[in-house]
Amino acid sequence: MTSPSVPSPTVPRSDQRWSALQWGALLVLCAALFLDALDVSMVGVALPSIGSDLHLSTSSLQWVVSGYILGYGGLLLLGGRAADLLGRRRVFLIALAVFAVASLLGGLVDSGELLIATRFVKGLSAAFTAPAGLSIITTSFAEGPVRNKALTIYSSCGATGFSMGLVLSGFLTEAGWRWTMLLPAPVAVIALIAGLKLIPKTPREKADGRGFDLPGAITGAGAMLLLVFTVVSASSVGWASARTLGSFAAVAALLAAFTVIEQRSSHPLVRLGVLRDSSQVRANLGAATFFGSYVAFQFLVTQYLQNVLGYSAMHTALAFLPAGSLVAILSTRMGPVVDRFGTPRVIAAGFTSLVVGYVLFLRIGLHPNYATVILPSMLLLGAAFATAFPSLNIQATNGVRDEEQGMVSGLLNTSFQVGGAIFLAVVTAVVTSSAGGHPASPQATLDSYRPGLWVVTGVGFAGLLLTLSGLRRRRPSYGILVASSDTEAPGKATAVQGADATDGTERDVRDGRVTARD
Repeated sequence: MTSPSVPSPTVPRSDQRWSALQWGALLVLCAALFLDALDVSMVGVALPSIGSDLHLSTSSLQWVVSGYILGYGGLLLLGGRAADLLGRRRVFLIALAVFAVASLLGGLVDSGELLIATRFVKGLSAAFTAPAGLSIITTSFAEGPVRNKALTIYSSCGATGFSMGLVLSGFLTEAGWRWTMLLPAPVAVIALIAGLKLIPKTPREKADGRGFDLPGAITGAGAMLLLVFTVVSASSVGWASARTLGSFAAVAALLAAFTVIEQRSSHPLVRLGVLRDSSQVRANLGAATFFGSYVAFQFLVTQYLQNVLGYSAMHTALAFLPAGSLVAILSTRMGPVVDRFGTPRVIAAGFTSLVVGYVLFLRIGLHPNYATVILPSMLLLGAAFATAFPSLNIQATNGVRDEEQGMVSGLLNTSFQVGGAIFLAVVTAVVTSSAGGHPASPQATLDSYRPGLWVVTGVGFAGLLLTLSGLRRRRPSYGILVASSDTEAPGKATAVQGADATDGTERDVRDGRVTARD
């Protein structure tokens, strides 16, 4: 049910032009996602300066990055459902305000522990702004070309933020690492002020005692937090240690409890029927393998450029600039491409570009020519991000009821972040094992990176095979099947003319539940 006291946003039809208010609201949401993604990658180049200034060990320094991922990946499911139940606008704006305060404090603290704490709070805030922002879009724009355009613009800001994070970090670190922490604060404040005026009020379910799945929230968020914490810390305490194995056992127990709770709950945090939708499964597994492999690749490339080739922070930023620039240029143009070819084909094209870029990078050596060895990979990876990232967002949210948009948005973003945490931890463990200590020469360091690059390539290739399994022959109609009106037989599905099933599947809605028919 929805609260009658809260007005619904205007949903533009496919033949309507967007108003200035709609453009303004979209830009506010884009700014927040840009900051969320920026914070994942921007701290990377600044880590050596942070460690030197705050006297942090390598293991402690890791948590400057991992603290953000822990809060972000661990609470996304809770953030998505909270947006559905408490109001998407309210959740988004409160979380954005917390993000701004944490950004300011992060640039002012003089303690490594306090810095890590502020990073965790920022990640926690992003866990609420990301799914709330995505669900505001999917409930404010009509499904089909109109929503695809909005999602493409929105997703491109996330892709650009992540890709440009290292670039901006290189320039800001030259002036001082604290600027990498402080930069998001004024941007978030401006977005918050604009959001209060521009973001429309959205419907929310009644927040009665039955409306929030507290046991599911505790077990689900607990499982995700413990999973991310375990995989991040496993490289330092050992994958086969009693602590790691015990933590994984606890994660399994929490997930089992979560599954039982969700099956019995009348208002589940995650409706498990969503996982029977093959397009949802492919979108989430695709998100995990795509983002996970790229996060690990970016980490290895940064280490390679600085530790083997001797690049400065500024030169490292410039090396990533072509990829970030290509993402910014291409990603906003993906809407018409998705409308024409469908999300499975566009995602498959993105994964193909990703894997080819990884394979080409395997040619690196001690003295590579940037233009012929490194640059081609950067361009291919930029093209991959520009095509696959928006398409994965579109595929995950098409055909989903408005009151479940926050849930599927949280699920997708969880796949992105948990995939990044898991595969980064795995690749780090592989590289550490290959190094056998501290390599004394650039060649030994390079040799220790190669197994990690092969793992990255393998993960990307697995994602490509997954997306290829979702390809279908083009049908004469891409209409989405929705529940019939009250005047028709109960449970009967009727096609909505003009709807765009861009994921290449037909979807039925019976008794309010969305399922896919492959």
